[in-house]
Amino acid sequence: MGIVGAGRIGTRVGEIGLAFGMEVLYFDKKPSERLEGLGAKRVGFEELLRGSDVVSVHLPLTPETRGLFDARAFEKMKPGAIFVNTARGKVVDEEALVRALKGGRLSAAGLDVYENEPEVHPELLSLPNVVLLPHIGSATREAREAMALAVAENVIAFSRGEEPPNRVV
Repeated sequence: MGIVGAGRIGTRVGEIGLAFGMEVLYFDKKPSERLEGLGAKRVGFEELLRGSDVVSVHLPLTPETRGLFDARAFEKMKPGAIFVNTARGKVVDEEALVRALKGGRLSAAGLDVYENEPEVHPELLSLPNVVLLPHIGSATREAREAMALAVAENVIAFSRGEEPPNRVV
């Protein structure tokens, strides 16, 4: 399993893979002591793509990550690999993903986020080797409570004339 982005969520997914006996590779700017302590190996992006049967994406959307998974990235992936994106839709070029799936380069994809939300690439809707979810990755009690708390903190800060801690630009 390849984990792209070893923050809190990527690390947890890697831990689960390791618990199931999977070899876990990860790509991140910073080393993850937690993952490495459990046996995961930090590698470069291309090495991760070439060596992973499953690639699971957990990156923030930044200028560097926008479109990271394009035709070149899918071509470098292990033939028959499975691609999972629960991070941000715009890290993936969905047209390139469709071509990789239809051409047999990838065996399957699972997406919880989409390049042009709320729209989904029409061909993704009809492919039998794609699982699409309605952006429910955060649908846990803990996540929803944390979101509500963040909203309350933003409202309080704004009402005091302070910069909201989670300002969306």
